[in-house]
Amino acid sequence: MSDANGFEGRSVVITGGAGGIGTALARRYGRDGAKIALLDVDRSALQARTAELAAGEIEVLSVECDVTSLESCRDAIASVIDAWGGVDVLINNAGVTHLSQFSDTEVEVIRRVMEVNFFGAVNCTKAALDSLMARGGRIAVLSSVAGFSPLATRCGYSASKHALHGFFDSMRPELRASGVTVTLVCPFFVKTDMGDRALGGDGGKPRMERTQTGTPSDPAWLAEEIYRAVRSGRRLLVPSRGAKLSYFVSRLLPGTYERMMARRIM
Repeated sequence: MSDANGFEGRSVVITGGAGGIGTALARRYGRDGAKIALLDVDRSALQARTAELAAGEIEVLSVECDVTSLESCRDAIASVIDAWGGVDVLINNAGVTHLSQFSDTEVEVIRRVMEVNFFGAVNCTKAALDSLMARGGRIAVLSSVAGFSPLATRCGYSASKHALHGFFDSMRPELRASGVTVTLVCPFFVKTDMGDRALGGDGGKPRMERTQTGTPSDPAWLAEEIYRAVRSGRRLLVPSRGAKLSYFVSRLLPGTYERMMARRIM
């Protein structure tokens, strides 16, 4: 796909589209004249976001989709292709986290996080891949600083994000001839309700307080950064000062980073 006119007239699929980052991305691409397909499992939130975007004169298609189900993802992508002929951009944004030390966490909670964060991206990418390859499209994957550094009390979340890097970095050479690009996005803390919806160690409400460092990024600012990175075909986006600091400290001073993590749970 040519970037001469941005994404005007292109079809952009956003999973987790009813959430804070998903909605911000929809607004940004919609402002460029893109056709937006919002995929989300939350029907009521999906309907609200769709109405909001449509009121802003953005062409939007809402599709209820459970990303943990390959069949649901295939049905959702088929709906987009039926409506608009294909998929030009796929943004794998759907995600969930937990807040608990592993010693207090049921394995099923870790499995749930992996199903949404990792297999959700795998399922949607598999469903859209033929269309993306035919159109020389773009894939964006919402990872995290936890995709390259440890994150105490969220080991399952960190594992799911590390897995995304291994998977999508390995896909790049397979996609090279088709012209499809893959952008991995690693934000620091973002101002969304994801932390409020975190799973506890037993799958219920967390029993510990969520900690964060610095001021969370605004979703609209992050959406702009992602938009630019995807448009240019950038491989990796580490968008904020906090994210960049985590990237370098975790690599150059891993022991120091580990001690910083340990202090947060003492």
